[in-house]
Amino acid sequence: MSLPLIPLLPLLGAIIPPLFQSRNANAISAGVIAALSLLLLLLHAPAVFSGEMPLVSWSWVPAIGLNFAFRVSGFGFFFAFLILFIGLLIILYARYYISAEDPMGRFYSYLLLFMGSMLGIVLSENLILLVMFWELTSISSFLLIGFWSYRTDAREGARMALVITGAGGLAMLAGFILLGNMVGSFELTDVLAAKDIVHAHPLYPVMLILVLLGAFTKSAQFPFQFWLPHAMAAPTPVSAYLHSATMVKAGVFLLALLFPVLSGSSLWFYIVTPVGLATLMFAAYMAIFKDDLKGLLAYSTVSHLGLITLLLGLGSPLAAFTAVFHILNHATFKAGLFMLAGIIDHETGTRDMKKLAGLWKYMPITGTLVMVGCASMAGVPLFNGFLSKEMFLAETLEPNLFGAASWIVPLGATLAAIFAVAYSIRMVHDVFFNGEAQDLPKKPHEPPHGMRLPSEILMVLCVAVGLFPALLAGPIVNVAAGSILGADLPDYHIAIWHGFNMALALSVIALIGGAALYFFKSKAFDAHTWFYAHFDGKGNFEAIISALVKSSRWITGTLENGSLQRYLALLVGSALVLGASPFLGSASPFLGTLPMTAIDPVTLVMALVLVVATVATVLTHHNRIVSLLMLSTVGLLVSLAFVRFSAPDLALTQISVEVVTIILLLMALHMLPRTTPQESTPARRWRDITIAGLSGAGIAALMMAFFTRPYDTIATYFLENSKPLGGGTNVVNVILVDFRGFDTLGEIAVLGIAGLGIYAMLHGLELKAPRTDAFGRFWSSDRFPVILASITRPLLPLALLFSFYIFLRGHNEPGGGFIAGLITATVLILQYIASGIVWTRPRLNFDNHIIMAWGLLIAVLTGLGSWVVGYPFLTSSFTYLTWPLVGTFEVASAIAFDIGVYLTVIGSVLLILVKLGSMNSPDAMTVSTAAMEQEKGKRSN
Repeated sequence: MSLPLIPLLPLLGAIIPPLFQSRNANAISAGVIAALSLLLLLLHAPAVFSGEMPLVSWSWVPAIGLNFAFRVSGFGFFFAFLILFIGLLIILYARYYISAEDPMGRFYSYLLLFMGSMLGIVLSENLILLVMFWELTSISSFLLIGFWSYRTDAREGARMALVITGAGGLAMLAGFILLGNMVGSFELTDVLAAKDIVHAHPLYPVMLILVLLGAFTKSAQFPFQFWLPHAMAAPTPVSAYLHSATMVKAGVFLLALLFPVLSGSSLWFYIVTPVGLATLMFAAYMAIFKDDLKGLLAYSTVSHLGLITLLLGLGSPLAAFTAVFHILNHATFKAGLFMLAGIIDHETGTRDMKKLAGLWKYMPITGTLVMVGCASMAGVPLFNGFLSKEMFLAETLEPNLFGAASWIVPLGATLAAIFAVAYSIRMVHDVFFNGEAQDLPKKPHEPPHGMRLPSEILMVLCVAVGLFPALLAGPIVNVAAGSILGADLPDYHIAIWHGFNMALALSVIALIGGAALYFFKSKAFDAHTWFYAHFDGKGNFEAIISALVKSSRWITGTLENGSLQRYLALLVGSALVLGASPFLGSASPFLGTLPMTAIDPVTLVMALVLVVATVATVLTHHNRIVSLLMLSTVGLLVSLAFVRFSAPDLALTQISVEVVTIILLLMALHMLPRTTPQESTPARRWRDITIAGLSGAGIAALMMAFFTRPYDTIATYFLENSKPLGGGTNVVNVILVDFRGFDTLGEIAVLGIAGLGIYAMLHGLELKAPRTDAFGRFWSSDRFPVILASITRPLLPLALLFSFYIFLRGHNEPGGGFIAGLITATVLILQYIASGIVWTRPRLNFDNHIIMAWGLLIAVLTGLGSWVVGYPFLTSSFTYLTWPLVGTFEVASAIAFDIGVYLTVIGSVLLILVKLGSMNSPDAMTVSTAAMEQEKGKRSN
């Protein structure tokens, strides 16, 4: 049970650091959360190191194969340990690095969110769950990279990272869907055991490319390498974490995780290996010429990720073992070097190597630590980086990798190693020696020991692992690689010395060549200036984005010119073309074999009146009252059509909605201009008539083609189970509050949001109602006729009683909460219309916002109540009670949900109509003033 808490603790604990004002409390709270997660992980260490794999799983959305499932494999434990261990060091380092002006609580919140997301990736057992955490890392890294949002480079870097990794994540999701369908399961345990099934599937190439796109974009592999260096606009603690153990390692983690099922094919080899080699060489070359310390380290990271990708692409067990070992070594020295680069920036005011020089006399301890990290990064013997680099060079010497061109891989690897030595020497020499610095923003000095402590720990590990690799790194690397390779784990012992061999010779060549390249680098810098001017990844990305924006503006300007007629013409015309296309050229007969229902005289007359009323609505649009009456006639006839075809619930709903709509339109039309805008040209009228006529004929034809053919319907299921499962004989109402209750909950939520939105738009809006009608006649001075008020006031209790009756009968007879709510809202708004707001508001003194909120809350609590007793959300139940005089009657829990629907409808409709009717009304101002005076009187008492 503790396994899911490992990723969930940082995710849920992300809300805690911002609660404190103290910087120390921010750091301590974040550190405690990460430490607790690490402790929970270590509790599983005995099982993992004994070869077991703890696993927990709960069904979540079984229909799509999504389970809330986690596992701790050896590789997952290895990665989770790196994430949490280095994360703790980053938390300590950030306490000293982040300035007092920055919101430290928010920074730690983002960091914990990112930490939890990464832990979710490495511990997920379900592929769909893994994708969810994968995308969460993209979002949280966007927040971290753009933490200094006032800086343009931070915003651009964050946006670039989100676009590239987010797009890759979508491709990966598509690949995972294909992979899960190939195997028949989205559980990793099943997927990793189905290599033969996956490789034999015809969609294996498509799936592989999609998954690799996700991995390559996340780990900044060529040609997507350009986004990562521009993420250096983030604070240094973020850069150290992203580059060492988290986000950019997620891609190579995925390649290693799926290595057992995806590798072994020629397609895997010929895609992954060249991409890794190109990234390794290109990024190592670019790192030499970076003047920014973090830029140099960023390209170095990209290069080392290419090295790991290349190893996994080679496909041999020992190459995969080496990849795991290098992940550990790279995380150690790269996190430390990034923190040391941040220290130099923090204590000198710059990280530009053209300005930095001679810092050894001011920062000797920091300089020593940088030398250790750079020696490991360059692959100097007796440091941990040398061990995995030599193993890597040995793997590139494997014969027949590319046939006659097999020399390309070791040559490229050696060149990249030479570049690594050169940029490592440059980082040490240009910063700590190379003369004396001039005009630094700050006087250099050593940082506080707490700031330097995390990098000291990591540099000690670089030396310790380099001297005692089998003791310190061997066990965890064997466990991690063993969970990937299984029985194919090579019998290899990590050691300092493997004798004189070709790999050692290449290492020596790299050390000598790198030193020579650095000390004769002036010509290389000139060549690079020309190269970089023609191959700028950021420039290309920005050019593509700019072209997309310009194209979007042109398309938008062409289609959206402000004409509603054009919008409707395009929408309806497109639907017409798409709807007609399947029938064009089809060999099937247009009509099916089922006979059509005979037309009776009543239906024919109703249809003709409906057509006449519809045409009259359009022709009389100048006279709004007449047009509105024609429109209400159309609504009434539609209601009668529902009655004709035995749909009384729909008829009641339609007639209730029709009344509310007419009231709404009357209020709105009163505020609109009296003159009609410019009429359409004859050509446009004929266009609109043609589209409308064809669309109507098309819908009629589609219905005829559909209903004259045999078809299966789910209505039978609802008719048979409405009473046994839902406890009601009104099938429509049982569907709304039981079978499809979740849909209804969403619909009333949308209704509530619409009500709030309309209220917000109308609030404060200045609209002056005209003083005369269309013919220049002044409105009657008798705004509230006595006869109308005398009718509506006594009608109120009767109408409320009727709506209550409609509500109660809804489960077994036509009615229900929605219809009852519309009836109640209508009779209440009639009081405002008949008697005015001055008379009505004090007597109906309730807040419509509160009514709507209570409705939604009751509906949600009804659903949660079924959870409490162990049933799915919104599961209803019913029983029968027997009362004296009343007799036996049914009580269903769905009635509580229907109460929520009832209140939401009342609150939303009244919120809209009362606000619209009281806009700029002197009576409304009078009522508001009186209410304020009354409230002041209560407070004074």
